[in-house]
Amino acid sequence: MTLANSSAFTFALQVFVTLFVIMDPPGATPIFLALVADKSSQIRKRLAWQAAGVSLVVIAIFALFGRLILNYLNISIAALQGAGGLLLLLVSLELLTGKDSTAANGPDANIALVPLGTPLLAGPGAIVATMIFVGQVHTTSHAVGLIAAVIAVHLAIAIALLSSTTILRVIREAGVTLVARIAGLLLAAIAVQMVVDSVKAFASTW
Repeated sequence: MTLANSSAFTFALQVFVTLFVIMDPPGATPIFLALVADKSSQIRKRLAWQAAGVSLVVIAIFALFGRLILNYLNISIAALQGAGGLLLLLVSLELLTGKDSTAANGPDANIALVPLGTPLLAGPGAIVATMIFVGQVHTTSHAVGLIAAVIAVHLAIAIALLSSTTILRVIREAGVTLVARIAGLLLAAIAVQMVVDSVKAFASTW
């Protein structure tokens, strides 16, 4: 009994650490700050929870139906990764140039959906990792451990994003501009890496 519980706990811990490293909440905070700098404190808090919630929903959907969806649409993981990279690249260019698109900053826009919830947080890496872990679940205790780990990761994401909003009170307008440029550079690097990995994956199949 103890061994089984220990095994399930170890599995859950492995899932948590893997997804935390891939989704990288601390790395997402400067991008989040740059995107919500012009929002009120109440809206920033709501967007932080929504971003984590959207990511959780996307991860849950792909955990349950990921292989079915990709197979039905005949989409490879490499194609999904490339598409996510191109989307993030567009957002990064807006942050770097300071040009806000209507789509990203309109009154009806919700950055918690795109690009924060997906593909920045619930990106191809996190989706694939979750699908792999789902394939390793063979007992109820491991299934519970997987669910608990995924929820814990998203709670950590929400806490990280919520905590980061206090920085805006200190850095003011000039600091926000600097954060936006740094975030744009980091996001561009992430996007390019995603596209490169996608190209490598396609090349390996030829």
